[in-house]
Amino acid sequence: MKIAVLADIHANLEALRACLAHAAREGATQYVFLGDLVGYGADPVACLGLLADHAARGALLVRGNHDDAALGGLCETMNFVAREATYWTRAQLGGGERAFLAALPYTARRDDLLFVHADVNAPGKWNYITSSLQAGRCMDAAQATLTFAGHVHHPSLYFAAGSGVHHFQPVAGAPILLTGRRRWLAIGGSVGQPRDGNNAAAYALYDEEQRTLKYFRVPYDHLSAARKILAAGLPERLALRLHRGE
Repeated sequence: MKIAVLADIHANLEALRACLAHAAREGATQYVFLGDLVGYGADPVACLGLLADHAARGALLVRGNHDDAALGGLCETMNFVAREATYWTRAQLGGGERAFLAALPYTARRDDLLFVHADVNAPGKWNYITSSLQAGRCMDAAQATLTFAGHVHHPSLYFAAGSGVHHFQPVAGAPILLTGRRRWLAIGGSVGQPRDGNNAAAYALYDEEQRTLKYFRVPYDHLSAARKILAAGLPERLALRLHRGE
């Protein structure tokens, strides 16, 4: 089975559709969505409708901090742009969308795979994993051979071997063999708002039979997505980020 893992969609319908189409061409038969389904982008309702269809067909989904924020609260820890997008998103959601988000768990497990938006140690505190030390703690808490996380918006891969945790920068499209004697933490990057200087959408594909992981970058119509953001009256910076990949 090939599992497509998509994180940080952020209500970017164009990017989501492009990644789903790409994953289907690559032979994906299972889909996992790692939270931050909404926030920043202009199509929260359409994205949630598409994701609900996938959930009905067996896809796994977990909750992200922007999904949490869309359900209520003061958003004190968010910057101005994120807060504005959150308040706008709340106004778009109906009862069905809210119930869908509220039902999402913080983590999901499938055999020896663990899925989370941020850090398994405290998934509802939304800590970023940006170092080998943090990655090691996350893998220890996960108790899984392979953990998938999002939240960071930068593709990366960590592995624990012996007494150390090592960081690896994946190359898009190149298969990585995940040996059983190591524990792995894969961060696939963001579908809807990449921040590594590359504006192509990012996701990862895991082949269970071959035990290989591939990272992909998928060009999409970011101009249309950006125009929708501006038309909705959302902060201009959110549209510029789609152009720049930052």
